[in-house]
Parts: sequence; C-alpha cells; structure tokens
Amino acid sequence: MNEENNNAVIDELLQSEQVTAWLEQAWIWVQANLLSVEVFVQLGLILGALVPAVIFGPRLKSLIESQVSRRVPYGAARRLVDALAELAVPIALYLTIAIIRIALGSISHPIEWVSAALALMNAWILVRVVTLVIRSRFWSRVAFYVAWPIAALDAFGALGPVVAQMQQLAIPLGENEAGRPIEFSLLDVLRTLLYFGVLFWFANLISGFLARRVESAEELSPSLRALIIKIANVLLPVVALLIALQIAGFNLATLAVFSGAVGLGVGLGLQRIAANFIAGFTLIADKSIKPGDVIEIDDTFGWVTAMQGRYVAIRTRDGTEMLIPNDRFITEGVVNWSKSDRVVRLHAPFGVTYNQKDLKKVQEIAVNAAKGIERVVENPSPVCNLMEYGDSSVNFDLRFWITDPQNGMANVRSQVLMALWDGLIEADIEIPFPQRDLHVKSWVPNRPAITITGDV
Repeated sequence: MNEENNNAVIDELLQSEQVTAWLEQAWIWVQANLLSVEVFVQLGLILGALVPAVIFGPRLKSLIESQVSRRVPYGAARRLVDALAELAVPIALYLTIAIIRIALGSISHPIEWVSAALALMNAWILVRVVTLVIRSRFWSRVAFYVAWPIAALDAFGALGPVVAQMQQLAIPLGENEAGRPIEFSLLDVLRTLLYFGVLFWFANLISGFLARRVESAEELSPSLRALIIKIANVLLPVVALLIALQIAGFNLATLAVFSGAVGLGVGLGLQRIAANFIAGFTLIADKSIKPGDVIEIDDTFGWVTAMQGRYVAIRTRDGTEMLIPNDRFITEGVVNWSKSDRVVRLHAPFGVTYNQKDLKKVQEIAVNAAKGIERVVENPSPVCNLMEYGDSSVNFDLRFWITDPQNGMANVRSQVLMALWDGLIEADIEIPFPQRDLHVKSWVPNRPAITITGDV
C-alpha cells in the first residue's frame, strides 16, 4: 500500500515538474517574442496607423464616388468600385501599415507583427470585396473560410509546417511510366476544391451567357435551344472538374481504375437517374415535346414550362407545377395536343327527342351555337353529324376546332354546350332523358295493382 502511495506521489511530482517546465518555456517565449522593445514599437505603430486611416479614409471614399463611380457602367465593375468606396477606411489602414512595413524594413527593424497585421488586413479586405461584388452567400462563406485561415497561418509563420503536414497525408494511386509512385495528398484535395470552385463559377458565367445567346437566336427551334442549354449545363461543370484535377497534378489516367466501380454504381443505384437524363436528351433530340407544348399524360393536362435534366415541368390549369420524370414520357407515352400544329378538334355530343321531325334544323342550331363562341375558329368550320338512333334519343356529335389548347379545352366545350342549350330551348326542341314503357301481358283482376313510380 505504501509503495502504491509513493508511486502516486512520484507521478504527481513528475506531472507538476512537466507543467512547470512547460510554463517556463512559455514564459521564455513570451519574453523573447512579446516583451521586447521591438514588439512594442510595432504594436504602437499599428495602433497609430488608425489615425491617418480615419482621417484619409472618408476623403478616399469621396474621391472614388465623385471621380470613378460615375464613369463606370452598371454591372460587376460598378459593384467593385462601390465596394472599394465602402472599404475606403480599411484600405487606407492597409496602405498605412504597408508604408510602416516598408519603413521598418528599410532600417532593418523587425517587422513580424506588422507583416501579420498586413496579412490579416489583406484577407479581411479580400473577403469583404468578394461579399460585396458577387453578392452570393455561398461564395462569401467560401472566401471567409479560405482566405482567413490562410492569412492567419501565414501571419504567424505556421503556413509552411501545415502545408508540409498536409503533403504527407497522401493516398497512393499507383506508379507512373518511370516507376515513381503517384500520390494524391490532402493539400492536392484542397487545391482541387479551390480550383474547381473558381472554374465552376466561370462555368456558370459561360453557361448563363450561352443560354442568353441561344434563347435570343430566333432561327433555332425551342427544342434545339433546350438541348444546347442542357448539354452546356452538364458538360461545363465536368470540364471544370477535369481542369481542376489536371492543375492540381492529378493523373487523369488513374480514373480508369475507378471506371468499373462507377459503372456498377450507376447500374445498380443510379439507374433511374441515368435513365431520366438519357430520356431527357432523347425527348429534346426527337422533338416529341418542347417548351410551350400542350400535353396530356395520364390524368395530367397542361403545358410544358421547362425541360430539365431529370424532369419535365408541366403547369396545369389549376396553376400547380407538376414535375414528371423524363422516362415516363418514353415508357408510358404522352398526348401532345400541339406537336405539329395547335389546331385541335373537340367534341360536344348531345341528343334530341324523337318528337323532333326536322333534324337538319337541329344541326343548323348546333353549328351556329359553336360559331358564336370566340375561341372556336371559322376554318375548319364546325360540323354536326348524326351519330345514331339511340334508345331514348337521336344522338348528334358537334365537332369544332380551336387553336389555343393551352388555354384549356373543358372550358370552351362548356361554353359551346351552354350556347347549344340556349339554342335548343329557344327553338322549343326537347332534350330527352332515359325512359322505358312497361307493357303488362296478362292481368289477374283479383290481384292488387302494382304501382311503379319514377323513371326506369
């Protein structure tokens, strides 16, 4: 028991000695790096730089607004100038610290803290400029989380060791033709992400510019415009990623190792997504549907508002936006009411009683009722055909044409039927309802009578 207590005491003494040694080393570092005349001079000059920055910053802002902003057109350049005007005081502080650094360096005075302050100011101004010019929360966060850590590490001299450690954390990818190992380090991953972010932003700019030029090209059909835009939206990010990998030093030949696994993943888990993408290109290439077409698939009726890589957006008469996967148009089929032209024939079936002797008059009333509707076209002219002699009525089919199916078909059919009703009532023509005549073959006088009510 005493031995265990002695060991515990010894351990505590060792730990206390280690803590004491660490504190002594920390105090020595503070004395060497902080408690010195050179450090106090640098910190004093950094604080003193605030005075000319506050004095000349507003004047610099007024100069930029009066002499530069008015001469720069609106757009990214104008936003850059406005950002520089808003950051006039930080820029003046940065210039003052830069002058102090040059002056101290010229007399061989230590400049570690001045250089650190200059690096941090540089990063802060860069982040603010990106935030004000791009006006994107995503890219603002990227600039903040990338520029500030790099600037802080560089300011305190830790950037080199951190980079060296990231280079040691590498994944072997085989050997090259000379037999040297191929590795992809953590630093290469971060560089690739950074390069890809910048190139992806440029790809979006190019894609947007290309989309605007294609949309303004009247000689191109809507389906061809959508195909070009869709190819650009898929191809440009892929090209940006490949360029980023090439710049980072990644050997693209090693991608062949992963092609089998990627193909298996697409075949098993991503087959529906791949089918939708392929179906989307097929729909645009064969021009079966295009933006603006009036289509009907299953119970969904509306017009195509957009054709994306995975789905087709259809706006219904209810004002809802239906997103239907592309492969459904291939496997299930679709009714395109406006593929070749927008002239659509509609039907309005009706019947009259057998008491009506002049059936030609019925046809004339029906045709005039359809002609009185604004959306019904005159050519082809509406026609009314006698279809059959039904059980309770003489059945007709009023057929008429419209050229704007995107505005709805049930509503114009309702208008025609209402006009037809008014015409038949005005001409005193009866529209029958189903009825039956009951004939009794035999009758027993002593049996109670059977009463039948209602229509059969």
